[in-house]
Amino acid sequence: MKHIVSIAWLLSHLEDTNLVVADCRFQLGQPDAGRQAFEEAHIPNAVYLDLEQDLSAPVGEHRGRHPVPDIDTLATKLGLAGIHADSTVVAYDDQGGAMASRLWWLLHYLGHDKVYVLDEGFSIWKKAGHPVSSLLKAAVPTVFTAHIRTDIVADVTEVQAKLGQPGTLLLDSREAPRYLGEVEPIDKAAGHIPGAINKFWKDVLDEQGRFKDESAIAENYAHLPQDKEIIVYCGSGVTATPNILGLSEAGFKNVKLYAGSWSDWISYTDNPIATGEE
Repeated sequence: MKHIVSIAWLLSHLEDTNLVVADCRFQLGQPDAGRQAFEEAHIPNAVYLDLEQDLSAPVGEHRGRHPVPDIDTLATKLGLAGIHADSTVVAYDDQGGAMASRLWWLLHYLGHDKVYVLDEGFSIWKKAGHPVSSLLKAAVPTVFTAHIRTDIVADVTEVQAKLGQPGTLLLDSREAPRYLGEVEPIDKAAGHIPGAINKFWKDVLDEQGRFKDESAIAENYAHLPQDKEIIVYCGSGVTATPNILGLSEAGFKNVKLYAGSWSDWISYTDNPIATGEE
C-alpha cells in the first residue's frame, strides 16, 4: 500500500530516528475527548494534533466547518511537533482513519510525501497488547517548510465553474441519507451539490474497520472514470480525505479536495442544492 502502514510495520520502526507518530483522535461534538484520550494513553512518543485547534482554521462565514488552516500557522505547528523535511509521519486515530487522513492530506498539500495512515487505529493497537504510554513527551522543535500544491485543492469558485462540465466529476463522501437530503444532523441545509455522485468514505474499510487490500480498494472505485478530474467533498473537508487516499491507492491521479465542502457550499445562498438520486 502506498499510503497505509500496518501495526506490525509501526512496531518494527518505533525507534526510527526520523519517525514522528501523530495521534489525531477527535470526536465531533466532543472537542476535548481526543486530547483527553491521548493524555490517558497513546502510542509511545506520539504527538497530538487536534482536528479543530491544529488541523483547521477558525470558523467564519464561509470556507466550511473545518477550514484549511493558515499555511504559516500550520507549518509552525508541524515544526513544533518535530516534523521536518526528512520526517516519516504515521498518523492514527480511532475513527476509521478519517482524522488521520486529514493530516495525511494536509501534509501532501504542504508538499510532504512521507506520511502514512496507520491501519486499524489505536484501540486495536492497545487491545493487541502493544505498548502505550501516558507520558507527554516534548517534541524537539524543528522547522517545517511548506511547498504548497495548489493543484490538489478546489474552492467554491472552482466548483461553481465546473458544475456540469464533462471533464469533472464531483464525489460526495457522506452517508447516503445525507447525500440524498433525507436527513441532515449537522449542517443547516440538506442535499448535495448538483451532479455529484455518492461514495461513502467508509467503503474503503472492511467489516472489521480495517482498510481493504489494494485489489478491493481498486474495485471500490472501478466504476469511476480515470480520465476525468475528480473533486471530492464531504460535510467539512475531513471525511473526504479517506476517499482521496483510497483513490490514490487505486491509481487515480487527478483528484482534488473541495476543502470547504458542503458546509461551505450552503453558506452561499445562491448555490443550487439537489436532493435524491442523480
